[in-house]
Amino acid sequence: MDKAKLTFLGSGTSQGIPIIGCNCPVCKSPDPRDKRLRASALVRWKGLTILIDCGPDFRTQMLREGVDHLDAVLLTHNHKDHTGGVDDLRSFNLIEAKPVNIYCEEYVMKALRQEYSYAFAEKKYPGSPEWNIHLIDSSKPFKVHSNAEDDDLKWVSGQGYYRTPAALCDPLPPVEVIPIQGWHHKEKVLSVLGFRFGDVAYITDMNQVEESEFDKLKGLDAVTVNCVKRGPHFSHFSLNEALEFFERVGAKESYITHISHLLPAYAEFEKELPPHVHLAYDGLTIG
Repeated sequence: MDKAKLTFLGSGTSQGIPIIGCNCPVCKSPDPRDKRLRASALVRWKGLTILIDCGPDFRTQMLREGVDHLDAVLLTHNHKDHTGGVDDLRSFNLIEAKPVNIYCEEYVMKALRQEYSYAFAEKKYPGSPEWNIHLIDSSKPFKVHSNAEDDDLKWVSGQGYYRTPAALCDPLPPVEVIPIQGWHHKEKVLSVLGFRFGDVAYITDMNQVEESEFDKLKGLDAVTVNCVKRGPHFSHFSLNEALEFFERVGAKESYITHISHLLPAYAEFEKELPPHVHLAYDGLTIG
């Protein structure tokens, strides 16, 4: 499997669609493509299974897609709609008897340490998540490896997990992921990373991309970007900005994600988009 396959686990904005208590036409739409969990994606590439973001809908997304293996989790930034489900990663500690590899920028790691302090405690509560944190330097590619080469976890009731050397000695080769640096605010308040996996790039929660980053996006088969409304937004691309971004990148196919109820329902909105630009929806696989 040399070409990356990306599945949209969630294509909604921070509140998802439908929004609690909202009676707008989009939130009340019967079309399943308008039922949008919080934005996240699953990449399968060269035998590895990689999760991008782990928000509050993570458990539902994993059960819906029947996922029983993860090699790594890549976090775009520290907002709760992208990190609110990381405690549930402990299910993979249990079923795979492996720690979970999390790749993120340093400030995201600091946020995890604060919000999930029990996962970093010197003396852990039994059953607390077991993670390996890998820091990303946004200026250079990084390697993501198979979890087969990580320590095995042995569960001792009432005590927790103990790490032992991995039993498997022939893991898959690592893959090289290219980070794409962007900003969640035009004043560069919050760094956000997108990721390129071969011919597919996943980008969300940006409204500014540095000029230097476009060289990393040449020759793509598919690219995604976020859009929550038609007009300007302080931290997300407007529709025109998203379309300009797609034109600049020049991928064969482009997909809008992180969609709010301020945009039309899928069937209506899809008709007005240019050729080769599409709305993502939960469960859609591209690449």
